[in-house]
Amino acid sequence: MNPSMQPSPGGTYRPGPPRTNRSPQVLVIGAGVGGLTAAALLARQGLQVRVLEQADAPGGKLGQIAVGPHRLDAGPTVLTMRWVFDALFDALGLSFERCVTLQRCEVLARHAWGDQWLDLHADLDASVDAIALLSGPAEAARYRVFCQRAQAVFRTLDRPFLQASRPNPLSLTARVGWRRLPDMLAIAPFRSLWDELGRHFHDPRLRQLFGRYATYCGSSPFDAPATLMLVAHVEREAVWQLDGGMRSLGRALLQAAQSQGVQVDCNQPVAEIRVERGRVCGVRLASGECIDADAVLFNGDAAALQAGLLGESARAAMGGGKPLPRSLSALTWHFEGRVDGGPLSHHNVFFSPPEHDGYRREFDDLAAGRLPASPTVYVCAQDRRAHDDGPMPDGPERLMCLVNAPAESTGRTLDELEISACEQAMWQQLARAGVSLMSTGEPPRITRPADHARRYPGSGGALYGPASRGWQASFQRPAHKTRLAGLYLAGGTVHPGPGVPMAALSGRLAAQQMLADLASTFRFHPVATPGGMSTP
Repeated sequence: MNPSMQPSPGGTYRPGPPRTNRSPQVLVIGAGVGGLTAAALLARQGLQVRVLEQADAPGGKLGQIAVGPHRLDAGPTVLTMRWVFDALFDALGLSFERCVTLQRCEVLARHAWGDQWLDLHADLDASVDAIALLSGPAEAARYRVFCQRAQAVFRTLDRPFLQASRPNPLSLTARVGWRRLPDMLAIAPFRSLWDELGRHFHDPRLRQLFGRYATYCGSSPFDAPATLMLVAHVEREAVWQLDGGMRSLGRALLQAAQSQGVQVDCNQPVAEIRVERGRVCGVRLASGECIDADAVLFNGDAAALQAGLLGESARAAMGGGKPLPRSLSALTWHFEGRVDGGPLSHHNVFFSPPEHDGYRREFDDLAAGRLPASPTVYVCAQDRRAHDDGPMPDGPERLMCLVNAPAESTGRTLDELEISACEQAMWQQLARAGVSLMSTGEPPRITRPADHARRYPGSGGALYGPASRGWQASFQRPAHKTRLAGLYLAGGTVHPGPGVPMAALSGRLAAQQMLADLASTFRFHPVATPGGMSTP
């Protein structure tokens, strides 16, 4: 069909708007990973792209927290799926390796249950040996089988799900191919991650360890689908530290977008997505200024649109269904301090004893809107390199502690008494492993779910968008194209899901969809001109 022809109400076709040689003008709301990725790719194809960021700096969740003279990662602390960014920068005519300084982690994470410790390594045999020492050779053999299974799940879902537009169950099966139907059934989509881990491991500590991967999506391993075991393969494939912390990735994405001609304006909150004749026509800033556009890409929490925070038309574009259950939030402490006791790696996880269903009680507490009485504690020692023989920092170091917390969307705000009790439980959890952390500078900077709710409008403090509950969760996240012509979505709250590489994939998929739609109206050619960033 001629792309300039449109169906009339009677079913015949009438001429549509003529194609124009003018380059499309696109506005991107939000300078997070997904927004900057999409902006750079769109500008590479000749579109005029401007990014509007409400904060005073781009990067989204790749921000940092200031503690005295120090800067600490406020969100993600390591990078996985590096190939996503290698491919992105290559598509932009750049080299990712030249834009950031990366170091591959030999120790993926260090885990403790009281005085019992276990390192997972990049080298499979090293991890097998470590598990054999902790749990015995039979459990080590089962771990090898689990790794093979996790790899198979990832390979089954990589191209047809992670790197493709959001499918439904039937279209996903068609993408995988009927001949590979056994592979689809083998990913155990109808079982929970916790139940599936019980089929692999007899040692409850290992079940805890790999069940924690559900929290990477802000979910409970007792509810999340077994497909999340693919995270185990993603981490074992490679985990990377970046010099300068994860903020350096945000800077690299910003510079890459600018190199394509993208303009990034900070301190520019958007109040409304404007619509004329059933199509997006631009935005209205909080200042009252209106900016015209042929298309808008929203790179914030999709729940903000559903809540009507950017206007009634944008709310209607998201449909009127029941809101999806929200993911977890987090309670964090950032500080400069000294470490006494057990040696830390870069990534460290301290579990409660597995007896008496303690791990289940943690998620029961969270589901009830409470902080866990006995929380799993994550500690990032930002100045340590993840090597078996890495040097110990000389003097105070930058530290971040994190426990899972219920989001504000549960309907209640945590009070200071609860937070203080949780902090004491956290120190006790570390003490059981023989670890003591002592602040040597300013008091720790505490970030609460309420702080996340203010930082990310519409999120209710949930850091990962919808929770992954049950097999249908993977098909319920918002797609990149909305019901409103000219409005698109990117970021960790939409398909394919949360996490730094997933947000970049969402930006790429949103850009592809937008380019395909605009091609019917505009003629444009790939260009790349100098860009800039302004911060009024």
